[in-house]
Amino acid sequence: MKKLILFLCLSASLAVHAQKEKVQAYVETYKELAIAEMMRTGVPAAITLAQGILESQSGQSDLVKNSNNHFGIKCKTEWTGEKFYHDDDTKGECFRVYPTADQSYIDHSNFLKTRPPYAFLFKLDPTDFEGWARGLKKAGYATEKDYAPRLIQLINTFGLQQYSLEAIARLKNGETPFTTGVVPAGAEPKKEFIETKPATEAASPGTITAQQSVTNVLAAVAEQPSEEKTINTAVAAKVASYPTGVFTINHTKVVFGTAGTSLLSLADQYELPLSKLLEFNDLAEMDVLDTDRLMFLEKKQKKGAGDFHMVADGETLHGISQLEGVRLESLLEYNSLKKGSKVSTGDKIYLRTNAQAAVEKPGKNTKKITG
Repeated sequence: MKKLILFLCLSASLAVHAQKEKVQAYVETYKELAIAEMMRTGVPAAITLAQGILESQSGQSDLVKNSNNHFGIKCKTEWTGEKFYHDDDTKGECFRVYPTADQSYIDHSNFLKTRPPYAFLFKLDPTDFEGWARGLKKAGYATEKDYAPRLIQLINTFGLQQYSLEAIARLKNGETPFTTGVVPAGAEPKKEFIETKPATEAASPGTITAQQSVTNVLAAVAEQPSEEKTINTAVAAKVASYPTGVFTINHTKVVFGTAGTSLLSLADQYELPLSKLLEFNDLAEMDVLDTDRLMFLEKKQKKGAGDFHMVADGETLHGISQLEGVRLESLLEYNSLKKGSKVSTGDKIYLRTNAQAAVEKPGKNTKKITG
């Protein structure tokens, strides 16, 4: 009996690991597309990826394999393109077919952007993924009662918020998305869903211009209080410019210090003993910052916002500790490493004590009311 229980536990563990690997592979494949679509339309990349994972079973569902439809969008009366019939809420329902996954992502963004039930979502802060998740459920995107919590869990578990922050950073830098917003054949929304505009500024049906996206997303970011903006993700290093003054990473107060800043002055400014400032940031004795650094004003958390951090080129354990807002000693413990250990590009650094055993089951396609 003990051997049977051990075998079942081992099998379950392997299944969980395999599922997480599929999710990670899906994110790696489509993250750039989600970022580009956020830049183009304002739909948060974190939300897009979470919906894609959930609806497509990480790209493994029969619907995706037969139609490239990653978001379970049904035909509706306006669809004149190719169709695929699949059992969902009822038997043999009609789903849209796309030539490529790219067009599925584009149509998903356009679907949300051009339909009145979802208009209120675009007034939310683009980093407010919890508001977006609950709003999608409220607007009737899905009928599953736990739809919003599942999206939120996916975003937190797999660190998807970093891709929304990356999109915002690229917009601030003046970059434009590589997606064009061209609606796939047959995907043009009904005219009553399109906001009427003067002829001089009218866009083609179903198309959202890059300039509209830049204006909308950056305007939403600008509305955040300047004295303390919260970055609820551990990969804040990917953001081109940090907020001025105090903000938070992983629920911990932090400021961005530039090279040459006096540490004594910084400590005095925030009413901290210099020894505490150095301790909070795992720094040896120094008078001025030798390089631009995130400087925490209180003790970092014992666990991260997500389960793990994928090491990028040039990163160190100390740097990851700062980016994630997780204590260095905790990272060493979770990953069975010693102080001074080096990490390599692509390594997975766990941010929680039970991260390796964390269970994530996206489940079957959720039921839809996409109209």
